[in-house]
Amino acid sequence: MKTTFVCVFVGVFALLSSALAVDLTVQKWHGNGVCYSGYRAGQNPQLNRFPTQAQILEDLKILERNWKLIRLYGGDRHSQDVLEVIRREKIGLKVLLGIWLDGRAGREGENAEQTATGIRLANAYKDIVLAVSVGNEILVSWSDHKLTEERAIEYVAQVKKAVTCPVTVADDSLYWRQPQAKLADVVDFITTHTYPMWGHEDIDTAMPSTIKNYESVRKAHPGKTIVLGEAGWASYTVGDQHAPRAGDEQKQKRYYEELTAWAKGNDVTVFYFEAFDEPWKGSGTEGHWGLFSEGRKAKLAMRTLYPDLMPDGPTSPSYPPPAAPAAKESQ
Repeated sequence: MKTTFVCVFVGVFALLSSALAVDLTVQKWHGNGVCYSGYRAGQNPQLNRFPTQAQILEDLKILERNWKLIRLYGGDRHSQDVLEVIRREKIGLKVLLGIWLDGRAGREGENAEQTATGIRLANAYKDIVLAVSVGNEILVSWSDHKLTEERAIEYVAQVKKAVTCPVTVADDSLYWRQPQAKLADVVDFITTHTYPMWGHEDIDTAMPSTIKNYESVRKAHPGKTIVLGEAGWASYTVGDQHAPRAGDEQKQKRYYEELTAWAKGNDVTVFYFEAFDEPWKGSGTEGHWGLFSEGRKAKLAMRTLYPDLMPDGPTSPSYPPPAAPAAKESQ
């Protein structure tokens, strides 16, 4: 009787473990995902000024309440600290780990260091790291750190040889929608990005545009698993690369909710961009993609889920009032 009980228990445990496993090479919705970089005021990855582990723990405790998966971007100290905190504090998050690559001249040493660290972390944290993304937006035509396809393929081969988890490359749908995109044949799954806001779309056409871009990648590479590695809506915008005043917390809330519902209904894992505002990216559009402010207060999209993080004041800048119409000259 005791032996039977043990066998049944072990069998049930194995089934539960299998059900809870996340395999990003399988086309399905694996739970809510979000892009995470924890850089606060005065911190900057380009200056090697990293968040502390105490700050990371605060962030991860916020994120695990609503998300199951997070995406990290570098083979660096920040990623190592995040993984250490997840393991030590038993945080309920799994990680799509990144390796940052730069194709500009003179960056070969940094690329080698990123790659070596990414490989080491993927192997040291096999219980947490689901997959490794080798490069971020390194093939799309407008990239400021572009690599050749041949060099990117070499990096992918190097990482695949050294790790046991799946390997991908994260890039814009403008690259992946090409049937001749060579990386599709060497990655274990495709990680694509889409940003309707950068295409001068406003909120009413945001989801149709997102779906169109996703479907264009799926059509170009039938049978290949596709993860949406970045999609988001800024809460404030600056400049003429957007529809006028496109950035808005009401619009961000709508896009987040519509994207999440679509992902669940269409078997697509999405890493929403992004968790927190990052001041080092500037005071314009790039600094306002977070669902939370830099002060870790909930923007409108998150306030129902996080009533304890209600802000005392604005969580996004306000636009100046419209200019008054010019007065007509009296006849």
